[in-house]
Amino acid sequence: MARLWQVSKLIRSKNAGPFELTFDVIFKDRESYERVRDAGIINAEWFARTYQLTPEVVQIINYDAASAIKITIPRPTISGDVDDTDVFGGQQHGPLVDLEVP
Repeated sequence: MARLWQVSKLIRSKNAGPFELTFDVIFKDRESYERVRDAGIINAEWFARTYQLTPEVVQIINYDAASAIKITIPRPTISGDVDDTDVFGGQQHGPLVDLEVP
């Protein structure tokens, strides 16, 4: 079974302001995007489990025109706070990389 990194050209996370993180998954081709989108493997329940959230706070946008999926979640701590371990949010996408793609 393929992994998400194998069918994507870009997987990243970054700040969406000081209170939110955004994740972008941009696919190599339309077929891969549609396969992942239709399988629903990137979903609010998975993000909630992985990032210790409730599914209600996870926003997922399938952007067909760009063959991309965008996910936004609240940051666990405010960007730059003394407890923040990733001030720019650029290291939070790791768990997505190995997600299995049917």
